[in-house]
Amino acid sequence: MLRKTVIHQHHIDLGAKMGEFAGYDMPLYYGEGVIKEHEWVRSSCGLFDVSHMGQAMVKGEGALEFVQKLTPSSFEKLEIDRTKYTVLTNPEGGIIDDLMVTRTAEDGFHFVINAGCKDKDIAWMKENLPDSVEFTHFDDWALLALQGPEAENVMREALGFDCSDMPYMSMRAENDNSFFISRLGYTGEDGFELAVKNSEGPELAKKLLAHDAVKPIGLAARDSLRLEMGYALYGHEITSETSPVEANITWVISKSRSGYFGYERIHKDLSEGVERKLVGIKLTDKGVAREGAEIRSEADEVVGVLTSGGHSPTLKESIGMGYVQTDLATTGQKLFVNVRGRNIAAVVADLPFVPAKTKSMKKKAA
Repeated sequence: MLRKTVIHQHHIDLGAKMGEFAGYDMPLYYGEGVIKEHEWVRSSCGLFDVSHMGQAMVKGEGALEFVQKLTPSSFEKLEIDRTKYTVLTNPEGGIIDDLMVTRTAEDGFHFVINAGCKDKDIAWMKENLPDSVEFTHFDDWALLALQGPEAENVMREALGFDCSDMPYMSMRAENDNSFFISRLGYTGEDGFELAVKNSEGPELAKKLLAHDAVKPIGLAARDSLRLEMGYALYGHEITSETSPVEANITWVISKSRSGYFGYERIHKDLSEGVERKLVGIKLTDKGVAREGAEIRSEADEVVGVLTSGGHSPTLKESIGMGYVQTDLATTGQKLFVNVRGRNIAAVVADLPFVPAKTKSMKKKAA
């Protein structure tokens, strides 16, 4: 039996094409289709149901040390109500999951974790939890993501919240800590994730969808949006065998810290280099890059594999990500992607494929 989010009926009423994802019955797309939904998020504002994701919190003496044992990132200087993207690492230096961590107090941290990984993530956290630290899993909370250039206006006009002073990667509480607003997302657009108790989820979705700028968006467009941004997806770009160095996210690794799970391998990867690295791939001939396709050199040798791929509605090109031999992981390197026995010309491309338009990025561009 597939699980359902608290606004599942909304998706049915809106005519969504439903499908299984991480054990949940989730909307894949609605009536206008994936490309229209993708374009709407880039131009206006889309609403995603991400209530299947996990939310948890730790607090108490030793919470900082606990978080820094689980991840290779440093949180010592992170301000209260600010958020970091990081990864949970295992003792072998592989990635258990990627997640968002917000500092809610000097000894308090809030986690948002992937739906397909939340059970194992929670079990891992509890297994390593010190007696002095309290762990809470918010399994009765909904999470909605509002993404697109009109998101700030929608927050003000539909919900009455002025978020103009909220920086990117921050969180704030409203309504006596019953409504949490985070300015972040998975699309590269400005936007917010809104956490409320399940009982409030349907009414919140109704208010947001009543705004003319907002349309419901399914998981298929969510995937094409994140692919354009070069964001890693667990089980594709990152796995329990992949190190953060191989995944090309070395910026999550503190250069001054040690003692976290997997430190020995990660430190070795940093100092000695790795044999493969995650890169962006752009096809330069007709065809569509698909997950699992072999990446081949100009000598027709297999040098890697695509971990994600598809059509970019923004660029009108076929793009993907994959692992290649490190000596070939240079922008502009000519390669081939083998699709159904046919080698299609491609090049290594910079990530992201499409420039980010988050609030911090817009400030830098001004």
